[in-house]
Amino acid sequence: MDRETTADVVRPRGRTTHRAATLSLLTLDTAAWCGGFLGAAWTRYEFDLTAAVSGRILGVALACAALYALLTLVRSQVYGRYPIGSAGDARGLAATVALAAVVTFAGVLPWAERPVPATTPLVGGAVALVLMATARGLWRAHADRHRPAARHAERCLVYGVDAASERLVRALLHDPDSSYRPMGLLDDAPESRGLRLEGLRVLGGREQVGDVVRATQARTVIFSMSSSDPQLLRDVRTRTLEAGAAFKVLPPVRELLDRPVAATDVRDLQLTDLLGRAQRVAELTVERGGLAGRRVLVTGAGGSIGSELCRQIARCEPDELMMLDRDESALHALQMSLHGRALLDGPELILADIRDAEGIARVVADRQPDVVFHAAALKHLTMLQRHPGEAIKTNILGTLNVLEACRDVAEFVNISTDKAANPTSVLGYSKRITELLTAYQAERMNGTYLSVRFGNVLSSRGSVLTAFQAQIRAGVPITVTHPDVTRYFMTVQEAVHLVLQAATIGRGGEALVLDMGEPVRIADVARRLAAEADRPVDIVYTGLRPGEKLHEDLFGADEVDTRPLHPLISHVPVPALDPDEVRALDPYADPDELIKRMAAFCETIGSSLPALPGQR
Repeated sequence: MDRETTADVVRPRGRTTHRAATLSLLTLDTAAWCGGFLGAAWTRYEFDLTAAVSGRILGVALACAALYALLTLVRSQVYGRYPIGSAGDARGLAATVALAAVVTFAGVLPWAERPVPATTPLVGGAVALVLMATARGLWRAHADRHRPAARHAERCLVYGVDAASERLVRALLHDPDSSYRPMGLLDDAPESRGLRLEGLRVLGGREQVGDVVRATQARTVIFSMSSSDPQLLRDVRTRTLEAGAAFKVLPPVRELLDRPVAATDVRDLQLTDLLGRAQRVAELTVERGGLAGRRVLVTGAGGSIGSELCRQIARCEPDELMMLDRDESALHALQMSLHGRALLDGPELILADIRDAEGIARVVADRQPDVVFHAAALKHLTMLQRHPGEAIKTNILGTLNVLEACRDVAEFVNISTDKAANPTSVLGYSKRITELLTAYQAERMNGTYLSVRFGNVLSSRGSVLTAFQAQIRAGVPITVTHPDVTRYFMTVQEAVHLVLQAATIGRGGEALVLDMGEPVRIADVARRLAAEADRPVDIVYTGLRPGEKLHEDLFGADEVDTRPLHPLISHVPVPALDPDEVRALDPYADPDELIKRMAAFCETIGSSLPALPGQR
């Protein structure tokens, strides 16, 4: 247990000061020493103590108690104080008692006529330690039982017995301003039945949610989401709402950024919590020191991925973070999220378009980044299917402009998509070609040039979840292309972790793919969101649009899933494509002809894949 501040010291009811508490404990400790020594000597003398012997024993006990008090004072001055009855207090108590007993033992050992038997300080010290620990435990229990709760605190139950819920219960009980007052715990594990945390008992599992809510008059159930099954979450939520209580969640500890759990961490359930896939982000260890002190450029910084990248990179303490986008409003929002102000006058914001080859070259030459994350792109499949020339100008030629401007960077990470695996759409073709161009640069430059493939990012601009929510708010039916269509989903945190991981473990000329678990049926997502609406919502199936797949692929037909460096990240080789070939693409040519030419690039180049290092 980490040391707690003196502000967290537990005090009994009333206006007892710390000095009064210290004097009370000192009196109890002195009595414990006397009792321990008398008990040890009493057994040593076969339960026959004379008044003279008892006097000598009490004298030595008082001397040992005085030594203990002095050692306690020194310890508190050097190491600080702990809350009474806490684990830290117990460790300090044991060490101080042991030291005082050993010193007293050493003091009586040389005497020819010992005032007490030699074993008395050691046995008596052990007995005294038990008595002191018991007194502190009762003190803590008394303080917890009589701690005043905030007037506005509402009764709650905590579902889940784990490290996060234990910290939450402690925080709620010890904070007089907490909005919640826990009345008990719930958990399905058989070994948790009858268990107590901070004096609160496990009262049942999911089957007993309704009964326990009514018995305790709890108004809220707080669900600890650490390592939870989405089906369990939905079941407990349904039972809680049926019992007339509110349902809240405590995010996994990994989302709390290594800080103590607080009552303010309890939040409403988000729609993304109900989608039914386990996040893998906790298992992706990011070496943040890899970006410390380096100059980092992010293109497309105002987008969903780009903006989250910037926020995460800013925590890595780079020498300079440069954020480039052509959308001034997006840059304004990004600066506001980073600094709480948006004067748009800082050098970190760069207003530029990746279609402008000369402008991008000037920016890179002037700012000289060490690491580049290329997130700028057009991404709406249906729109690009109708306007393939725009995909060529932004996704292909724009990426080529950035690649050629970044000839001297140490690391270049191109953000791709799972639609680049066995592509069937303009979006997929264009992003696959960017992977090929990045691999070409990797063969000829000294830096590391690689790509990262994403699935659908939840709650990003234009994502299916955002579209469904907008339709529900507008009161119109949710439109789904096909009842059986599936997609891979990942959170924006997972996406950004993967990008940062790529900058650490990625090797030139390859694409990194995150294990995103099982694909999710879009129809199931629509039904879950419809169930959350406050009015009936219809679901309408519109049919697959040109370029859309029924099921997405993570790997191309000739790609092999290999995971040499991390169990959740696959490394696939990417062949190179000469930029001179794509420069011949005319964005203003016939759209159907453009689509055929892009598909031909992907089919021809993809037929001969190089081997990754270690696969030859």
